[in-house]
Amino acid sequence: MAEIEYFYAAYSGYAYLGSKKFMEITAQGDHTINHKPFDLRVSMDAIGGQPLRERTEDNLEYFFGRELERWSEFRDAPILKRSPTYHGNSITPSNTMLIAALVKGINIDKFAHEMMEQHWAHDCDLANVNTLASIARQVGIDPSPLLEIASSQEVLKIYEENTREAIKRSVFGSPTYFIDGDMFYGQDHLELVERALIEPFSQRIQK
Repeated sequence: MAEIEYFYAAYSGYAYLGSKKFMEITAQGDHTINHKPFDLRVSMDAIGGQPLRERTEDNLEYFFGRELERWSEFRDAPILKRSPTYHGNSITPSNTMLIAALVKGINIDKFAHEMMEQHWAHDCDLANVNTLASIARQVGIDPSPLLEIASSQEVLKIYEENTREAIKRSVFGSPTYFIDGDMFYGQDHLELVERALIEPFSQRIQK
């Protein structure tokens, strides 16, 4: 049994597309997921990622259009025909709601997936606390204790620490998975994650 470090932002389309497959992979070997929601927007700026505003229309259409469509079909994960209406809203409430659940000792595997699906398939606003509360109830979680601490210093500190760690470890985007320190970036590498949990890859880049 292994622990997989899982860096992601709750609004991430690619994290959503890989979420169901990821949960299936981890369940097969009774592996555990160490959820680390982080501020993707802050980390992308810090590690030198190309801002969306600087990308060409063709680039955006490919990575956030055609690629999403193909992976949606391949992973059998429905998505909207357009970007979610509220995709540009704050990503902090959803991420800190997940961290609040972790602080309370709640398994958030289903909660995280449901957030992503509600955003990408049903156009829900993950910056709206009432929406987040409704999503929590859908997976059998009482949202009240989470809402009480989601904006607390304890939760915000964890969120900041996750983001700093993502930057320090050169997490290129969401989702990113670590198995025994070996990084796999992108849900398109889940088949490699699956293999690594059975048989770790032997070749490492020598520094």
